[in-house]
Amino acid sequence: MRRHLPREPWSQAALWSRHVAIFAATVAMLATILARLRVIDPASALASLGAAVGLALVALLLFAAAGFIIWQTGRRGMGVAAIAALIALTTLAWPGYLAFQALRLPTLSDIVTDLDDPPYFSMSSIADVARDGFQPRALSPRARAAQRAAYPDVEPIVIDLDADEALPLVLKTAKSLGWRLIDQRPAGGRTGDAHADFIDQSLILGLDEDITVRLRPLAGQTRIDLRAATRHGRHDFGANARRIEAFAEELQSQLDNR
Repeated sequence: MRRHLPREPWSQAALWSRHVAIFAATVAMLATILARLRVIDPASALASLGAAVGLALVALLLFAAAGFIIWQTGRRGMGVAAIAALIALTTLAWPGYLAFQALRLPTLSDIVTDLDDPPYFSMSSIADVARDGFQPRALSPRARAAQRAAYPDVEPIVIDLDADEALPLVLKTAKSLGWRLIDQRPAGGRTGDAHADFIDQSLILGLDEDITVRLRPLAGQTRIDLRAATRHGRHDFGANARRIEAFAEELQSQLDNR
């Protein structure tokens, strides 16, 4: 009579690793989708992502435990555990990048091209409603010093156009970058400055981020200063400096195509 040897049982750690990894990825995806659709508020989205990170780390610990158990006992499930680890690492990819940026860059959420005289955000009722009442605080000496050290290339932009000509170009540049105009003021008043306020969205969650642009007339030129501020959290992970850099590059492209 032919006998079949019983197959080795599954590693429960491997199976649980898969369950937890899939759940972590599901939580992260739902938080991202619901945040972008404005179904949940930013605080809830960030809390959900934090929970997803914790679950993904648990899945990796279970993967390590499964690997040890399978090595020692010969149980089944190494393939399942490997897939779980891949799902968990994929879930951790973006938070891991942010963690790296947080270690590499200073804790800043408000970046400006003029540290001595920062542009102010519009305080009109329209702008206040669009920003949900958010108004960045005054820059501290510590923040100014940290920005100088971390972003020495964030500087004012000077173009060879009058302010009246520069403002439409600024609006066109911002539109090309996907920024939404919420308020503007033409050149005039005591200083002769023009202002424009915009809202951009963060890459993953689509959270609103605020930008103001000041245009200051010079002799046959216009000096353009930008200020970009993050509403949620103390760290922008370099996003606001990249916004200002992207604006400068797109503005130069618009000038080259005139």
